[in-house]
Formats: sequence, C-alpha cells, structure tokens
Amino acid sequence: MLDWMAWTWPTAAFFLIIAGLLLVFTVLAVKVPETPRRGVLHIETTRGDRLFITLLGSAFINLAWLGLVPAPQWGALVVCAVYAAAVFRWV
Repeated sequence: MLDWMAWTWPTAAFFLIIAGLLLVFTVLAVKVPETPRRGVLHIETTRGDRLFITLLGSAFINLAWLGLVPAPQWGALVVCAVYAAAVFRWV
C-alpha cells in the first residue's frame, strides 16, 4: 500500500510534523480564536496564514540552500527557524 514512496524516517518525520502543526493550529483556532492582524506586508493575517507563509518560504529556503550552499542541510533548518520566528513576529 505504501510502496509508492520511499518512506524513510526523515520523510515520515517531515509529514508527521506538518500534520501535527495543522492539528495544533486547528485546535488553537477553535479554542483561542484570534482577530486578523496587519504586519509588515500590510495584509490581514491569522496564525494559519502565517504558518502557510512560513512553510512556503521554508521550502524555497531549502531549495536555494541545496542549489547554492555547499554546507549540510542542517544550516537551512537554522535559517528556516529564524525565518519562522520573524514571520510569526512581524507578518
């Protein structure tokens, strides 16, 4: 059934973390509703919007890291964590 993809521990962990984030943000949206806020992009965003922006930006950071930086991919993880903190703080 799951033979169509090479399921390694890092691949499974990636999908489990994304699923966990979506679950946590869904529970937060139900239990602690928020009003949209305006940040540096001058658009109204909610936690879910900022999560999407973070995931999309992190994908591009990782792709750029793979193509341009001859360092291990762990460095991209650090850059993505800083990027995520900035998005949730200022966007």
